[in-house]
Amino acid sequence: MRWENLRVESAAEPTGRPFEGRPRDAALFDADAVTTRTFDTPEFSGITFHEIRAKSIVNRVPGASRMPFEWTVNPYRGCTHACVYCFARKTHSYLDLDTGLGFDSQIVVKVNAPELLRRHLGSPRWQGEHIAMGTNVDCYQRAEGRYRLMPGILAALRDHANPFSILTKGTLILRDLDLLKQASGVTDVGISVSVGFTDPELWRTVEPGTPAPERRLDVVRTLAEHGVGCGVLMAPVIPFLSDHPGQLRATVRAIAASGATSVTPLVLHLRPGAREWFMAWLGQHHPYLVRRYERLYAEGAYAPKWYQRRITRQVHELAQEYGIGPTRAGMPRRLPVPETTEQASEPTQLTLL
Repeated sequence: MRWENLRVESAAEPTGRPFEGRPRDAALFDADAVTTRTFDTPEFSGITFHEIRAKSIVNRVPGASRMPFEWTVNPYRGCTHACVYCFARKTHSYLDLDTGLGFDSQIVVKVNAPELLRRHLGSPRWQGEHIAMGTNVDCYQRAEGRYRLMPGILAALRDHANPFSILTKGTLILRDLDLLKQASGVTDVGISVSVGFTDPELWRTVEPGTPAPERRLDVVRTLAEHGVGCGVLMAPVIPFLSDHPGQLRATVRAIAASGATSVTPLVLHLRPGAREWFMAWLGQHHPYLVRRYERLYAEGAYAPKWYQRRITRQVHELAQEYGIGPTRAGMPRRLPVPETTEQASEPTQLTLL
């Protein structure tokens, strides 16, 4: 693996995202600071963890991005959720790791993330900007159950009253409920759970390492019961597999019943790395759809705007039917959506009235 070639900007002036192949000011970590570890437990069978001591943890989103946030924290690289469509797969190629099975089973863990963040937040150069988490890979994937990086991260954000948002598919976020409540008492906290569909058969094949959709909606419900508002990123809506009107209705109905504060539909996008892996999966499980996908995504990573608008309109109408109406003030300033949606049309958020 090309550990020695990984670069980030200096802690004093972080700009750009890591692992982009551009020049950087300092090494991300030293080659002798990497520990490779496996665990002989069923939940981590076949998974290798590369423990590193990173030199920086707060990353700046490129200025050309249309994301509603500027700074991110990603304590992990690679993800055991194993979602076949995950846009972050390409990042593993910068490590000379496979973007398919390697992304699902070779996990980079920044074991010193909490202490790095606390130091960064305490710097006089830091102006207390919003920090988004879970926008690359899930910070509450299974590895977090063992490494427990998020409690330290949340405590640092709470102690510095630094605003933040989290996007997750993981139920493990409920472990940190007390920290989330404490943080929300001193700063702006935004939580979103990703639930693109509720079809159990589709979930088992396309998101095999994630909690079931109904369990994720239980997270939304539990957070709401404890006074922590939580939105749902309805992503991805998968063309020809989860976009039937009946499927959209079932998903929006379940989201509304969970007590979600908002629902934001986002259509599947297939960037390099993810595209090859997803198309291979599609050819195995739904070969009759391969040609249709080739036509739909012929122009690039994103579905045509007419298709995106159609899905947004349908979800909007269903959301209104189930008691969710359009936001009067527009999309919130810092909606926690994946970083790579910057080239797509802006998602439309619908907020519970």
